[in-house]
Amino acid sequence: MEPYLLMKTLHILSATLMVGTGFGTAFYLFWANRSSSLQAQAVVGKWVMKADWWFTTPAVIFQPLSGLWMVRQAGWPLDSVWILATFALYALAGACWLPVVWLQIRMAKLAAAAIESGTPLPARYWHYAKWWERLGYPAFSAMVVVYFLMVFKPV
Repeated sequence: MEPYLLMKTLHILSATLMVGTGFGTAFYLFWANRSSSLQAQAVVGKWVMKADWWFTTPAVIFQPLSGLWMVRQAGWPLDSVWILATFALYALAGACWLPVVWLQIRMAKLAAAAIESGTPLPARYWHYAKWWERLGYPAFSAMVVVYFLMVFKPV
């Protein structure tokens, strides 16, 4: 098996896992928040955190490493416009994703504490949820554009 094609396959799979897990978990937490079901928010929040640690984080690490390896193997100059744009968009997505992870952890803890104490969610939960959503849109949009750049490699 050719190493480049194996790496390319793993790169595509990890990109799919990263973006798919991110979109899927965001979808469920977005709708759990709109359900007004504290139980749903607590359960979904807990599993969103786990999915990020188990699936998204390893893919986030693997993506630039495998991408750089393939760029070097293929002989693409690192100053190619599509590569620079990919790294800039990936950095933008990461700059949004890191606070999102922090917010998800806080939201899950607040939901669990509300269930334990038998009280409604505090206003802070909804403040975090608002920022979680606002940061998710540019992160996801950036990654969709990265997909196009990876496939089309415009000159």
